[in-house]
Amino acid sequence: MIEIDGSFGEGGGQIVRTSVALSAVTRKPIRITKIRQGRLKPGLAAQHARAIKALAAICDARTSGVEPGSSEIIFTPGEIRGGRHRIDIGTAGSVTLLMQCLLPALLCADAPSSLQIQGGTDVQWAPTVDYFKNVFLPALSSFGAKVRLEVLQRGYYPRGQGEVLLEVEPAKLMASQLQRWGEENGPSPHCTQIIVQGASHCSNLPEHVAARQADSAAEALQQAGFSSRITQQALRLPSMGSGITLWSGCKGASCLGERGLPAEKVGRRAARELISELKSGATVDVHLADQLIPYLALAGGSCTVREVSLHARTNIWTAGHFLDARIKTEEQRGIFRIESVL
Repeated sequence: MIEIDGSFGEGGGQIVRTSVALSAVTRKPIRITKIRQGRLKPGLAAQHARAIKALAAICDARTSGVEPGSSEIIFTPGEIRGGRHRIDIGTAGSVTLLMQCLLPALLCADAPSSLQIQGGTDVQWAPTVDYFKNVFLPALSSFGAKVRLEVLQRGYYPRGQGEVLLEVEPAKLMASQLQRWGEENGPSPHCTQIIVQGASHCSNLPEHVAARQADSAAEALQQAGFSSRITQQALRLPSMGSGITLWSGCKGASCLGERGLPAEKVGRRAARELISELKSGATVDVHLADQLIPYLALAGGSCTVREVSLHARTNIWTAGHFLDARIKTEEQRGIFRIESVL
């Protein structure tokens, strides 16, 4: 049984999600201890427990300790089965973090999978659903994955009730040299002809909130030399909320609205983050790099990033417990190359 110290590195929920995902794919049982030990509320949060239980149902795993507040779990996987599933995370638990946990296993299932998932689509400390659909999934497709995501309804904190449909075809993953893939499928990161796509949205707020977010982002992007096309949505949903996500190729950025934060600042924050990524010369953004680590470990390949985050380093350490691939990082003229050597 593989022993994982859940307090290592970033020490949050990601180490748990990555561990159980790779356990399911490799069929190696695990024990995770000291889960989220350094957090204000240690142990599994409700959404972590829900994700593990959903994965356990998909791969017929035996588990113990999978309850909110638990600091130790055991996960013993079985055969991964495709099929139709409906998962309600509860309140505004992130649908993207749950999909992040399930996807490696679903790609190795014995049949296609269709998951209808209810929870939060645009919540703090998680990729937005627009980022997941327009940045992460296209990057994952370069590994040979065939995944389709349909956003049925957005969901904000605290009630959530957003809904997505995830459809996954089993696939034999292949190595992806993302630095070449990015160059072959788009202009240089320094080219001013890059067109940034985006989605600005709000719920139970005046329509001009989404417009102001979009306009301020477009203005900041234009000043930096980038054109943009940003859609706008004014919705009526169970919870009040707003946000904007911007993307271009393998790079994205987002910002969610909050009480006291003007819509113009929301748009500018997202734009400034994306501008930093577009001007860096790297081929993926900082957040995408850490999300791709399990796939680099499983299939091989490489990418470049302006900074190797603590999340990425933690995922590299975690993957090393399950797979023989050696993932190395090397700085080259201010840009970091992440490469998997199988």
